Amino acid sequence: MLSRIASCDSHGQDSSYFLGWEAYENNPYDQLHNPSGIIQMGLAENQLSFDLLESWLASNQEAVELKRNGESLFRELALFQDYHGFPDAKKELVKLMARIRGNKVKFDLNKLVLTAGSTAANETLMFCLADPGDAFLLPTPYYPGFDRDLKWRPGIEIVPIHCSSSNGFRITISALENAYQQAQTLNLKVKGVLITNPSNPLGTAMTHQELNHLINFSKSKRIHIVSDEIYSGTVFDSPSSSFISIMEAVMDRNIGESDDLWSRIHIVYSLSKDFSMPGFRVGMIYSNNERVVSAATKMSSFGLVSSQTQYLLSRMLSDKKFTCNYMKENRKRLRKRKEMLVSGLKVAGIRCLKSNAGLFCWVDMRHLLVSNTFEAEKELWKKIIFEVGLNISPGSSCHCNEPGWFRICFANITEETLQVALQRIKVFAQSCNPQMLLLQRRSIIGKWISKLSSSSSYDQEPGR
Repeated sequence: MLSRIASCDSHGQDSSYFLGWEAYENNPYDQLHNPSGIIQMGLAENQLSFDLLESWLASNQEAVELKRNGESLFRELALFQDYHGFPDAKKELVKLMARIRGNKVKFDLNKLVLTAGSTAANETLMFCLADPGDAFLLPTPYYPGFDRDLKWRPGIEIVPIHCSSSNGFRITISALENAYQQAQTLNLKVKGVLITNPSNPLGTAMTHQELNHLINFSKSKRIHIVSDEIYSGTVFDSPSSSFISIMEAVMDRNIGESDDLWSRIHIVYSLSKDFSMPGFRVGMIYSNNERVVSAATKMSSFGLVSSQTQYLLSRMLSDKKFTCNYMKENRKRLRKRKEMLVSGLKVAGIRCLKSNAGLFCWVDMRHLLVSNTFEAEKELWKKIIFEVGLNISPGSSCHCNEPGWFRICFANITEETLQVALQRIKVFAQSCNPQMLLLQRRSIIGKWISKLSSSSSYDQEPGR
């Protein structure tokens, strides 16, 4: 008696990605009140730079109080607003997008559509670009929420582009062609490729070669490219120029409005990751296709960004000195925190994929599996949650085709909590690998013997 959407289970809520959150919520870690609880390391939120945002808010009370030149804007902002969005907010957002890309690309505010977060942006794009039953190709591993965003209401089928750890999970021509052929075998009409750049969960920015593969492939198949670039401002290991937007890549190829691919390029962005504001629900679609912009703008009336939020953010983002300092300091803090996680895991005998962006690391725990199967990965994941007390996301929830990889988030907890988590995983890893524990004990004993030998005269002092 219910609708297809209400009755089906394609939302993905039963994924281990979301089940881990439930486990955490039932037993959350608290340093004082629940020190044995589960530490949340499955949530890609950035809490490292809240103090910078709070400092700006404290110094700009007029914006917080919804005033301009001392006059209250409450009545103006409280009334109905057109769903096209505030021009000032859109103007500042396209400027921000350009700054993050080193001003190598300029964006037109008339091609920008505001949405209530990137989840709404991705879903709206699917409604604009494809019909139920059509397919999009996604490189694996990919963000588990895409199963919800693309499949639940739009009814889009996802065909994986299987990437391998042998080349750092980079996209290859053969992987693209194999995915397309798989879709053909399933009698699916492929409408496009959706990528996340930088990648969630890998934490890697895409290379020129990968983007060129995508461009050539999309031109030859006459399909769309949707580039989710919500982590573009988190690139930290190299200069920000190491991030290459899909817009920059097509312009480098001299692909302009005269080329039919130009109208099939679409970008998703939000302030959830780069500016630590997921609760503000500020997402956007940028498209070169006028019909997509027109349709998406009409659809945005189902999930508007509040007038108050648009006003506040237009004021904050117009402060160029603040935004530049924020982005620089935020990247610095992300790099430091990521290095803490990587070095701590290394001590535990656990390696991470080399990465340069994001709020997480892609962690290799294949050596801790009892067998090279996804069943073994699931058992390991359960142990880490319920015995070790860490909520991390198994690779299978991200549709990785190699068991034993996990995504671990590092920016949503304090440094003290991270140290607790690293100690827990170290003890667990050693218990799984007795040989490693023995080697570490021998190393410690060797250091003590060396120390005793070098200080024997002090240790044998009379009367001691």
